[in-house]
Amino acid sequence: MGFSAIWMNGRLVDAADARVSIFDHGLLYGDGVFEGLRFYGGRVFRLEPHLERLERSAAAIELALPHSRDELREALVAVVARAGVPDGYVRLVVTRGEGDLGLDPRSCKRPTTFLAAAPLSVFPGGGGVAVVIASTRQAGPDVVDPRIKSLNYLNRLLARLEAIRAGADEAIMLNTRGLIAEGTTDNVLLARNGALLSPPASDGALEGITRGVVFELARELGIPVREESLGTYDLRVADEVILVGTGAGLVAVRSVDGRALASCPGPLFRRLEPAFEALVRREV
Repeated sequence: MGFSAIWMNGRLVDAADARVSIFDHGLLYGDGVFEGLRFYGGRVFRLEPHLERLERSAAAIELALPHSRDELREALVAVVARAGVPDGYVRLVVTRGEGDLGLDPRSCKRPTTFLAAAPLSVFPGGGGVAVVIASTRQAGPDVVDPRIKSLNYLNRLLARLEAIRAGADEAIMLNTRGLIAEGTTDNVLLARNGALLSPPASDGALEGITRGVVFELARELGIPVREESLGTYDLRVADEVILVGTGAGLVAVRSVDGRALASCPGPLFRRLEPAFEALVRREV
């Protein structure tokens, strides 16, 4: 995927000039945070919650953001305007910055910040996606709090490789207690008896922005919503399974470990997806 617009450390740059030092601790140690944002019709969707989460993630790892929220807003507007496409994705990254080869973050004098915008297609359209339950586990809050959206995605990459080897589109990750955490890049929602269920952050789920939007829409539509711990049994016998994320949007799941689900897309998905699309049109 070629990025069509890039902003780096305070200015727009060409892709050929966008460079990160080999001594940057984001590269060396995965020391940094990021946000993925979607824009529609040239405007970023739910911008403020993403910036708030970036600030919380940075605070959690004691990383001082080098740019104010106003500066990041202006940068996002500039990048989206330069992207050349009405709809797309922006990756906002802040690393610890260039430092010594040792782990000590005090050697990093100034964080590196960049934004890159491009079109994005996460999953193939139509027919729903196939998922597998990965053997690679998601760390719980007693290891690394899942609410920190950090640059270290190795366990998610390993889980996605499991899905690829199995011929599936996505992998569902469990925590160390065998409870559902999330997908590699999305939250997992289950439908049971007309209610929408989702694992809590305490089970390893990211507090997703799109997940929160879907919860809002579900309540407006009169669909009960609950956070509760869920196991693989719940996943396999669910009336329907929905993946939600900034990049993916809302995606229906057709099978789990090769076993077809009862419905895809199911009745809740058919109500939520048009409501989500209508909300996006209203807001942007």
